Amino acid sequence: MDKTNSARSAGGTAEPRQGAQAIRRALAVLRILAAGREDGVPLAEVVRATGLTRPTVHRIVHVLIEEGIVERYERTGRYAIGNQVPELALARPRPSRLLVAANPSLRRASTEIGDTLFLTVRTGNDTLCVDRRIGIYPIQVLSIEVGARRPLGVSSAGVAILAAMPAQDARKIVAANEKRFGAYRTDVATVLGQITAARRLGYGIREIGLVQGTKSISTWIKTPDGQPAAAITVSAVRTRLGPRREQEVAEILLREARIIEQAIRGNVG
Repeated sequence: MDKTNSARSAGGTAEPRQGAQAIRRALAVLRILAAGREDGVPLAEVVRATGLTRPTVHRIVHVLIEEGIVERYERTGRYAIGNQVPELALARPRPSRLLVAANPSLRRASTEIGDTLFLTVRTGNDTLCVDRRIGIYPIQVLSIEVGARRPLGVSSAGVAILAAMPAQDARKIVAANEKRFGAYRTDVATVLGQITAARRLGYGIREIGLVQGTKSISTWIKTPDGQPAAAITVSAVRTRLGPRREQEVAEILLREARIIEQAIRGNVG
């Protein structure tokens, strides 16, 4: 009797853990596929980026296909997020508190700076662009579209968000994203160095942006509990962000980030 109860107890403990692991693996696969957007991602890339075995990824992907969450392009053999995902998203049609709070600041900063402005949020170990404002300067840097997903650490926004975290937490995320950095021509040592510099400056900067000949500056936005949840970024051609203007732009972004934080705090409750 005791043995039976013990076995049940052990089984009751192990089963949730196994279920949680399966869910986390499926979510890891979905995040990689989401980064591929409409083009999709080859299975080999999903295996490399997640660190899971090919049979495991193959099994997860095909279960997700059966459920309508993932689809496979017959012509290219790539996998992408399925049509059911945006349908599920319709269950929450209202914009988040962050988007509502950020809207006046994005409009004001875009007018004042004149270059392309991005609002990026953290989602797991990634960043997700949720808003983009095009400025009035004749040459605009449109390096990231709304909906674009990147590993935390490969952009100035990701560096800024990581810099605002406790050092140990940031290092764990950087280590988890190591296998994905190669596709963005960076590595762990470089990202950690950029995080250290961002902590010293008070904002993130990428001297060479995701597009050659550009430069990006980002400031983090924290939620009322002190967690960095987002970043505002300005991307411009390098000649637009010399040392003096870099400081001017950073001050505008820092000002607006604090205004957004205050607005979020006022909306809580």
